[in-house]
Amino acid sequence: MGGQGCSRGRPGVRGAGVCKRECRAPSSRPEKGRELVLSGARSLNRGEPESTQSRYQEGAGLLGEKVQKKKCKRWRRAAGGAGRPARGHPLNPGCSGGRGLLPRDNPLIPAPQDGPGAHAASLPAPPPLRPLCLSPAPLPRRAAEPRREHRARGAGRWARGGWAMARARAAGSRGRPGWCGRGALLVCVAWTAGWVLAAALLLRAHPGVLSERCTDEKSRRILAALCQDYRGGTLGGDLCEDLCVAGQLRYRRCLYYERGKKVLQADWRGRPVVLKSKEEAFSSFPPLGLLEGQPEAGGQGFPEAELLLLAAGEVKSALGLELAEDGLGRLGLGRRGPRLRGQLASLWALLQQEEFVLLSLLRGRSPHAPPVLGSCGHFYAVEHLAAGSPRLRALFPLDGAARGGRAQARALSGVALSFLDMVRHFEHDFSHRLHLCDVKPENFAIRSDFTVVAIDVDMAFFEPKMREILEQNCTGDEDCNFFDCFSKCDLRVQRCGAQRTNSNLQVVCDKILRHWFSSSRGSPAVSAPLRRQLRAAVLECAAPGAQGAAPRVLAKLRRLLQAALRELREDE
Repeated sequence: MGGQGCSRGRPGVRGAGVCKRECRAPSSRPEKGRELVLSGARSLNRGEPESTQSRYQEGAGLLGEKVQKKKCKRWRRAAGGAGRPARGHPLNPGCSGGRGLLPRDNPLIPAPQDGPGAHAASLPAPPPLRPLCLSPAPLPRRAAEPRREHRARGAGRWARGGWAMARARAAGSRGRPGWCGRGALLVCVAWTAGWVLAAALLLRAHPGVLSERCTDEKSRRILAALCQDYRGGTLGGDLCEDLCVAGQLRYRRCLYYERGKKVLQADWRGRPVVLKSKEEAFSSFPPLGLLEGQPEAGGQGFPEAELLLLAAGEVKSALGLELAEDGLGRLGLGRRGPRLRGQLASLWALLQQEEFVLLSLLRGRSPHAPPVLGSCGHFYAVEHLAAGSPRLRALFPLDGAARGGRAQARALSGVALSFLDMVRHFEHDFSHRLHLCDVKPENFAIRSDFTVVAIDVDMAFFEPKMREILEQNCTGDEDCNFFDCFSKCDLRVQRCGAQRTNSNLQVVCDKILRHWFSSSRGSPAVSAPLRRQLRAAVLECAAPGAQGAAPRVLAKLRRLLQAALRELREDE
């Protein structure tokens, strides 16, 4: 109801549009003002004394008092300009701050003329009784004032902006066009997204950038705390005496810290070794409950059968395998000594580390896995070998590979053959297939006879554990990818298949061999026809979906690499 009597005013003049909040329903004061205006107009029409004009002024003041201040400001902005004298509002006396307009000055009510009833023909008809919202009278345009005309056009564009621009002004935009705010927001979002993408790519290429800094000072503190626990009887191991008492196991340097894992290099009786642990402190591992209430030195009544059952459960949890007593013996459960309590506590901490369990079981059974040489507390020692790196031209520090020519071609062919032997060995030489789910140069090393050794097997799993890992809920095939081990999503039940869809051979060809043999040029020491055949075979091996042809591709690659080695020997 409040907006029915609102006039739109003249387009192109600032404030011409009338806001709803300025419209009010009729009240007693506006009604009284309307009566006074009409009464004053009739008096003028009858030619009565000019004193009756005061009623018109009072009535006009009552009508316009609710919107007078806002209307006056808007009217002044629309009518302002260089060289234009200040005037009052045509319908609201007092807008100019000085005198109000008398009816004779008002352009809407002509002055009285001579003769009776002269004003009857020219006086506007009384308006109906309805809510009023007064708007400024139309102002004449002047061609000589283009500045004022430009301002009026701008005011019209502002008025047509509607409620969106009004809210923008309330939010502090000061009347700036909306596209500026949206443009700034888009630029900010694009800038943020660019930095997030760059950070994600950096973390994917170098996952260790957020790892803890590897320092000699902290590494020495870790080993000092280990020896302190050993002297207190908290832990034990066959290397603790050499590390903490005899000094035959000496720290050399820190290799890396990654997600809590600590890897240190040391010399053990003149032999370089690597000390590893999944955690920094011995207290980070859960304690063995069987040791509660047992004497410090152990005793004859220690529940050994329960210990074997607990160890078998840990092995099954880590590898998914059921082990017999001879397999458990490889973990060192049969050891006895003066520090039985500390030795069992240390063994329990080692059983919480999957890599230690796997390497202990593979000791003496695989030339492609480093043997566990001993342990002290939660740290275990393995053979030190120079790991590969993607920054190296040949991926691995090979003897003669940096010089190029025949020595490099012979070394690369020998290493490639060893990779193929490792793949075949892990596929067929154990009771269950061993899956490699993190194939990259950093996780392998090369011995002097070009034998490939998997020095980091945190992501290596036997078939039962691999099936358990892959069987997860999914909405697409990408949900079934566990590092380098892929599976397919069954959308009917939304579960990943337990069968791996790619193979160790396909991943090794894709991430290792293709770096050496996929170039069209290849090594000039090998004949061009053989280079082309090797390139085609490696690309076929690395292609997705080639698992069904894996035995045939493996045999083909072995034959071509052996031919390349024979060719290089004959040309010497």
